[in-house]
Amino acid sequence: MGVFVFLPLVLPLTAWPVARLAEQRLHPRTATRLLAALAGVSAVCSTLCLGLLVIVGTAQLPGNPLPDSWSDPDVRAAVPYDEIAGRAAIPALLAVLVSCGLAAWRQERTRRRAVAALAGLPPTPVAVLPDRTPYAYALPGGSRSGSASGSRSGCAGRRRRRSGRVVVSTGMLDGLASAERRALFAHERAHLAGRHHRHLLTVHLAARANPFLRPLRTAVSYTAERWADEEAAAEVGSRRAVARAIGTAALLAPRTPAATLPALTGAGPVPRRVAALMRPAPVGRAWPPVGTAVGLAAWGAAFGATVSALSSANSAVTLFLVLRGVASPV
Repeated sequence: MGVFVFLPLVLPLTAWPVARLAEQRLHPRTATRLLAALAGVSAVCSTLCLGLLVIVGTAQLPGNPLPDSWSDPDVRAAVPYDEIAGRAAIPALLAVLVSCGLAAWRQERTRRRAVAALAGLPPTPVAVLPDRTPYAYALPGGSRSGSASGSRSGCAGRRRRRSGRVVVSTGMLDGLASAERRALFAHERAHLAGRHHRHLLTVHLAARANPFLRPLRTAVSYTAERWADEEAAAEVGSRRAVARAIGTAALLAPRTPAATLPALTGAGPVPRRVAALMRPAPVGRAWPPVGTAVGLAAWGAAFGATVSALSSANSAVTLFLVLRGVASPV
């Protein structure tokens, strides 16, 4: 494996330049998808290489559960500084698994609580809760219907629940003007249509798996909101109305219910989102031009993710061949 096993652990650093530039110079839709994909690939590759190092480290421990042949000197020779790297990888991988597991559990717990709060309400795309506390967010689908009715209306209701619902409190609606309410609903529907919760969860878990990916989590939290801002502006036909809705909602409810539940008052800073809406709509591109700073940064990040994938694949194949060779020597 050589040094290739260590590369996916540090190559996420190549995505730092594009994280900042993408916020400013890419269409929010492109930036969100690009950064989430980079974060996901980088996190998987770094976790895989940690697992490979754990195999070498566990084989050194007395009474290890691995086959005796795996502690062969040839296996340890496949990793530079095997004694230090192998032993250090064990607590590191455990920390990654525990951290990601807790994050996923908290996300599911938050979603279930939100679903439980809607119990008894009609299965409409918008759920209005009689609560004076101002809040609004997009709740992804996944709730189950307690009715076994096969009617057409029941099927339509289940489809709406699977696609998600907009949840808003009466406290939030009372604080918004009519145009601002339309902007709010358009914003939250854009979150559901774009399945932004998946992008947010991806970067959230990726940052737990590798701390070098935290800038991408911050960037995607912002660009996902900007993506929904632009979709809402296009739907209501007024960028100023969306900007006013964002500002008013942020004053009413400065906190979002969870990092992975998209909300109008979500990631900011709000002044940057409002300022962006005061400018013309960004031009959508599938990929930034190569000759620009953001284009070079994007290609650099893509190169880093590709090298991470190749390095982790090379390390996995190499270790597999070494283990097979020591297990069945000719």
